[in-house]
Amino acid sequence: MSTTTPTAALSQAGVSIWLDDLSRERITSGGLERLIAERDVVGVTTNPTIFAGALAKGDAYREQVAALAADGADVDRAVFEITTDDVRDAADHFRPVYDRTDGYDGRVSIEVSPDLANETDATIAEAHRLWDKVDRPNVMIKIPATRAGLPAITAAIGAGISVNVTLIFSLDRYREVIDAYLTGLEQAKAAGIDLSTIHSVASFFVSRVDTEIDKRLEAIGSPEAIALKGRAGVANARLAYELYLQQFAAPRAVALLDAGANRQRPLWASTGVKDPALPDTLYVTELVAHGVVNTMPEKTLEATFDHGVIEGDTVTGAFAEAGRVLDALASAGVDYDDVTELLEREGVDKFVVSWNELLDTVRAALEAAR
Repeated sequence: MSTTTPTAALSQAGVSIWLDDLSRERITSGGLERLIAERDVVGVTTNPTIFAGALAKGDAYREQVAALAADGADVDRAVFEITTDDVRDAADHFRPVYDRTDGYDGRVSIEVSPDLANETDATIAEAHRLWDKVDRPNVMIKIPATRAGLPAITAAIGAGISVNVTLIFSLDRYREVIDAYLTGLEQAKAAGIDLSTIHSVASFFVSRVDTEIDKRLEAIGSPEAIALKGRAGVANARLAYELYLQQFAAPRAVALLDAGANRQRPLWASTGVKDPALPDTLYVTELVAHGVVNTMPEKTLEATFDHGVIEGDTVTGAFAEAGRVLDALASAGVDYDDVTELLEREGVDKFVVSWNELLDTVRAALEAAR
């Protein structure tokens, strides 16, 4: 790996770069290996939208779809087989990274069906099913941080399953996610599971916060409101990192860490900048802190590699200012709780739409193959 590029500098600052994308074509073409070698990528995240896009174009899945059709597979089984095969193959590509970092990186995430987001028991069952099917130590099962998802996170961690907690928007919910993780570790310890084998990240969404809050600031229209545009997402994430530091320095967490457990690392998700008026590397350069993950769409990754300016930690010295930003938003009339609750609902709904698109695409492909 280069030691002079912005992505190398980001890695050296303690940020793990994960790609927010996966497709069979990317795996088989050598594109994934290129990003590992040339862009310092050390992991991959997937979601229903990513798989829907991958399945909707290209011929990389034609042979497998034909075999599944000949075997009489229904659409649910076909989607399960196709997506877990891609994740397993990607995990094998990242196995050297996983081994080199003792499991810290080299991770590939796959999400439970989004239509289970409000069903605890079904989410737990699906997490076990995905974990067993992929059958790789460097897979992470993504579980949304909904009210029903919290006990599912605890149950999965308690069973020794590594979890990527997704769709976190609010600081209060993040605090609950950390509690769910610690409770799961306590259950795993009681069951005699080696805590060092369990890893987790907490995916805190960034750009969607700005998109929704900036829309509200525009509607308010005062000079004070307009001056706050583009600042909420970074401030919210910085305060999440402060919460992470506090929670994992508390006695409960320290006792688990002393028993071999790993910290649940913050992961910055939704880091593609939506507003063209903002720098396209904003959610990378302004969220540099040791021990975090930044999962980037390829466009953001390439922008960072091309012109990202990495100047060390841009988070830990900015907690007070971040708090002032959230206070100013409240004073301007933005209801933080309403925003984050809306974003959670919309996040689940968007993934359900993408999941249904994926099912429709595979259903059509199966019918055509038959």
